[in-house]
Amino acid sequence: MSDTTIPTAPEALVEQVRSRYGKIASGEISGCGCSCGGAGETAVAAEIGYSAADLAALPGEANLGLGCGAPLAHLRLAPGETVLDLGSGAGIDAFLAARAVGPAGRVVGVDMTPEMLSRARVAAERHGFANVEFREGRLEALPVADASIDAVTSNCVINLVPDKSAVFREVARVLKPGGRLVVSDIVLERPLPEALAADLLAWVGCVAGAELRADYFGRLEAAGLAGVEVLADVDYAVSLAQAAPEEAAALLGRSGLTVADIAGSVRSITYRAVKPAR
Repeated sequence: MSDTTIPTAPEALVEQVRSRYGKIASGEISGCGCSCGGAGETAVAAEIGYSAADLAALPGEANLGLGCGAPLAHLRLAPGETVLDLGSGAGIDAFLAARAVGPAGRVVGVDMTPEMLSRARVAAERHGFANVEFREGRLEALPVADASIDAVTSNCVINLVPDKSAVFREVARVLKPGGRLVVSDIVLERPLPEALAADLLAWVGCVAGAELRADYFGRLEAAGLAGVEVLADVDYAVSLAQAAPEEAAALLGRSGLTVADIAGSVRSITYRAVKPAR
């Protein structure tokens, strides 16, 4: 296996993801993460749906220009709720959720990357977010109690996890009956060309790890989550090329493909689902 090819061992792949996002968090690299950190963070965040008011209210260090949507806008959080952010990164969605649930509410961010956790914790302390906690952990084994969460969100992270079924089972476990999730993620309309599907940069860039739409939602429903409603659905490759053309070219360059070659295949979606009440 070359250092540009996706490793076959899941844990080796997880380590590649952790390493990549650790370097982004520490500023060592700015390369392509989901929607490509370093391509002008504010511009990228605005392109994927964050409002100017949201961005102005955030700690500046929380916005790394990562993500493929703005799920918090659709979660309809209420004061006093407990929220879980899967793959919370530098904290952009966790901090927005904290403002929405207020001092009586609580937000838990879970991330596996120490550098991201450190960045988010420093921002929380510096800016007085006392109702936010960032925990180190994997999405396949969340450090969260059963039936303790009102609402779950995640922004372009589940596609990075090799075992997506485990993630959805964990979401169902930690949600209260009647709880809900709003997630932004990447899915495929058709299989990727082989050269792109096997490329490591395409995996850590949120493309090669994406699953076919039917398979993805099949896993979610098998975990006991229901009522899937797609709220936004855009062509990820085209959107990425518009927001960050140099990063899009880097993502595709090793495969010899262009945006036109995969237009329509890679979709950035935001969806809602619920854990049925018993």
